[in-house]
Amino acid sequence: MDFNVKKLASDAGVFFTRAVQFTEEKLGQAEKTELEPHLENLIAQGDCTKNWTEKILRQTEVLLQPNPSARIEEFIYDKLEKKIPSKMTNAELLGQYMLDAANEFGPGTPYGSTLITVGEYQRRLGGAEREFLHTSAVTFLTPLRNFLEGDWRTISKEKRLLENRRLDLDICKARLKKAKQAEAKAAVR
Repeated sequence: MDFNVKKLASDAGVFFTRAVQFTEEKLGQAEKTELEPHLENLIAQGDCTKNWTEKILRQTEVLLQPNPSARIEEFIYDKLEKKIPSKMTNAELLGQYMLDAANEFGPGTPYGSTLITVGEYQRRLGGAEREFLHTSAVTFLTPLRNFLEGDWRTISKEKRLLENRRLDLDICKARLKKAKQAEAKAAVR
């Protein structure tokens, strides 16, 4: 690994001058170059879109999986890029319990036959719920995540780059102004 001290010092100097310019702008002691109103509007729309997308994503995840520990487990599997083990939904589990109880009581008894009928429908409901959760994750949550993890990262990077270039421009303008003032003072003497 090549460690370049001159580049490190240069980068630190640039960072420091940007920080000074930013601070002076916030305190009202330095001029700030304003961006075009249309660009400012686009930046505001982008920030608003990101905030609402995050809120919608989080609340949809809560709606689809109300159990926080299960959401954390899904998040970890997702980050490890491993397949989440298939689990029975609560409705499927209830249906299975009903079918097991019906077999114990006997399918010929009125209670047993009713449990078989209700248990089967409960399992179907659970299967539909699992399919709904999967479809919602694939068709709704995935595009939202793709926006936040892909497009928004690019937008943020470009915003930072634009802000750094603006700060550099304002630093140069301030230096030029100081140089002209010093030149004017020298010309007066």
